[in-house]
Formats: sequence, structure tokens, C-alpha cells
Amino acid sequence: METTQSNNNGLLKVIIVVMAGVLALLGYLFMGARNETLELQKSLTSKVEQLSTTQIKLDSISKSLDEKILEVQGLGGSVAELEAVKAQLENDKKKLKTDLSFSVQKYESKIKDYETFLVAKDDDIRKLKAENGILVAKTQTLETEKQQVIVENTSLKTEKAELTTTLTKTVDDFTNKNNDLKRQVNLASAMKAINVQVTALSSKGKERDGGEYKAKRIDQLKVAFIMPSNPVAAQNNKDIYVRVLDNNGAVVENGNGGIVQVDGKEIAYSFRKSVPFENNDQRVDLISGKGANYTKGQYSVELYSEGFKIGKGIFEVK
Repeated sequence: METTQSNNNGLLKVIIVVMAGVLALLGYLFMGARNETLELQKSLTSKVEQLSTTQIKLDSISKSLDEKILEVQGLGGSVAELEAVKAQLENDKKKLKTDLSFSVQKYESKIKDYETFLVAKDDDIRKLKAENGILVAKTQTLETEKQQVIVENTSLKTEKAELTTTLTKTVDDFTNKNNDLKRQVNLASAMKAINVQVTALSSKGKERDGGEYKAKRIDQLKVAFIMPSNPVAAQNNKDIYVRVLDNNGAVVENGNGGIVQVDGKEIAYSFRKSVPFENNDQRVDLISGKGANYTKGQYSVELYSEGFKIGKGIFEVK
């Protein structure tokens, strides 16, 4: 009985020792696993902080690039290089969000390159500002010179206009006086037709006078007048233009008419004859063409030569 109890106590001790060993092993394993978890947490936290810091730096560089692009555009410079670097930066920011093999050293190197580029661009912008300042100064100088030239040109134009006005007035006065003189000379030398008589000629050549004629008996008209001598008139052939006007003022056509200029105006005439001027109070007879139609009423006959009206007559158609 004592032997059995002694065996049981020995077995219990062995079990207790084994259990103590198992518990010690479990405790060791637990502490090891806990330490590894803490290390992993620390590593992950560090990675997150590095990613966040890198993202902030890239965003800051992106903002600086945007500011420089606007500044260079305002200065009139080229932004092609800046836009190319901005595109590369945006690509790096996109990759950062999905980069499972993130390396802070790699991105620090990129960030340093971007920052170096920004510093270089600051130097370029300072130079561009300096060049623009020089251009602005030159532009202001040119604008000042331009305004001076405008003022001088305006003064010259005013003087020229005044001189032109004076010359024009002088020329106009001279021209008017010269024209008046010419007109006086022309008036003095103009032909005159006095004692104008209009008679009718029948188809057989019979002449009827008296100043009143039946329409059916008028085949042609004979216009007779005296051309007084004129000592200042040129002794040459004179073209005499005859206008036969009905009681409405319309020109009677007989197939030999045309247009003549009188006092700067063009007027129609019925027929024309050339007469040698003999300067001896000569009598002139002008015979019209045939074919004119006459109706009842009073007719007037106007005579023109060398641009002047030289005489007038009338006749009646019954």
C-alpha cells in the first residue's frame, strides 16, 4: 500500500515538472512572437511616415512648379521645360501611391533633383525679369521718342496745312483772276448775231417769211442774221450751233444735231454750220436739215458760238 502511494507521488512530480517545462516553452514562444509583432508595427509606422513625408514634399514641389509656370508665362518666356518636369513629377506622385517596393532613398534622390531644377529656374526667372526690365525701359524710351515724333509731325502737318491753305488760296485767287480775265477777253472777242430772222422753206425751196408758218409747209428752216465786225475777234472759221426749241423747251431734232459745251454744261443742238468770219458786218444764212416735225405753237431759235450764246430769234407754227 505504501509502495503504491510512493509511485503515485513520483509520477505526479514528473507530470508537474513536464507541465512546468511546457509552460516555460509557451511563455518563451509568446514573448518572441510579441517582440516580432512590435518590430513589424514599428517598421510599418516608419514606412507610412516616410510615404507621407515624401508625398508632402512632392506636392510642395508641384505647387512651386505651377507658380513658376505662371510667372514665366507672365514674363513672356518659354514654359516647355517646366511643363515637362511637371508632367514627370505628376507621374512620380502617381507611382508613389502604388509603389509596393517603396524606397525613401530613391524618392529623396528624385526630390533633390527637382529642388535643384527649381533653384536653377529661379536664376533663369531673375535673368528674364532683368531682360524684361531692360525691354520695358527701351519701350518707354521708344514710346517717349514716338510721342516726340508725333508732336513734331503734328506741328509739321499743321505748318504744311497752313502753307498749303495759303498756297491754295493764292493759286485759287490767281486762277479766278486769270479766269475772269480770260472770260473778259472771250466776251470781248465773242461773236454777235443781230437781226435774227427765221423763215420757212418748202420742199420745193420756196421761202416764206413773216414769222408765222403752217407746219405742212415747213420742210427746212432758214436762219439769217448779221454778224457785226469785232476788232479783237480772230478772223477764222466760226462754228455756229443752232438750237430750235418748241414751246415746251424741247430741242427739235432734224438728224444733224448733237451736243455742245456752253459755260461748262453740255446742251443739245439741232444743227451746226461753219461760217468764215470776215469782220465786215457780214450777213449769214444758215439752212437746217430736213425731216423735223413741227406742231402748232411758238418756237425759239438760239445761236451759240465759241461757248457763248450769240443771238436769238422766234417763229410761230399755225
